[in-house]
Amino acid sequence: MRSLDDMALFVEVAKARSFRGAAEILGIPNSTLSRRISRLENAIGLRLLHRTTRKIELTEAGEIYYERCKRIVQEARLAHEQLGQMLAQPTGLLRVTLPVDFGQIFLAPLIADFARRYPGITFDFDLSPRRVDLVGEPVDVAIRMGESPDSNLISRLLFRLPRMLYAAPAYLEHAGEPSHPDQLKQHQCLRLHTSEADTWKLHRGVDTIDAKVGGRFMMNNVGMIQRLCTLGMGVAVLAERVAAADVANGALQRILPDWQATAIAINAITETRLLPAKTQRFVDFLREQWR
Repeated sequence: MRSLDDMALFVEVAKARSFRGAAEILGIPNSTLSRRISRLENAIGLRLLHRTTRKIELTEAGEIYYERCKRIVQEARLAHEQLGQMLAQPTGLLRVTLPVDFGQIFLAPLIADFARRYPGITFDFDLSPRRVDLVGEPVDVAIRMGESPDSNLISRLLFRLPRMLYAAPAYLEHAGEPSHPDQLKQHQCLRLHTSEADTWKLHRGVDTIDAKVGGRFMMNNVGMIQRLCTLGMGVAVLAERVAAADVANGALQRILPDWQATAIAINAITETRLLPAKTQRFVDFLREQWR
């Protein structure tokens, strides 16, 4: 396929019937333009222009080539204009997969703001605990919690979510409040099915401790952990923003206030680095809002 750039240059020369006139319009040296057209003719294998000292004329082949190229160049310019409009105001269906609780608690308000900002985008959200196959399924981006495993997928860190320890006042009245992480093994701890199920890594400044934990409840849903925690069933590690409302109304209180759990990385996962405008704007928007 011949260079579209050279084709566009030829169209300008053919319209101006002059290298000098076309060069002025294009803002490039006359010698460069002449060399590019000669290269195009050599690549095609046909003379496109009759050159004289005063002006140029199209050959028969040049007339045919000009009529075809003119439409192609016009279509290409229109396509670039439309793509520019898409970048300014992206459109299309955005398919996102994300964890249930995270989507309901964190994303819902942000999605509303994003949707108002970009009215041309429609949405298809998959809120489920399963790991969607971004290669085999029609998904634009996955929002995932925790460090992303090494893979061929592209991971973009959105932010890190601070996590603290909480319990209901009724539970603490019955079981007592721990004063050190080592005492957590004597408490009912509400645990997720993760690598932290039996050990909670807690931090206090530069100090780190692996606190052994146990309890009657193990589950795979943060919302359920939070609910059981408010009902006085034990101690939970919760994101600070997740627990904020329950702390404000007195349903939960923070314990071991000098300590906090390892912050969770929130990542946007895509199959490729080259993203359509709708996806790139969504990822940039989340990163901007959470910064």
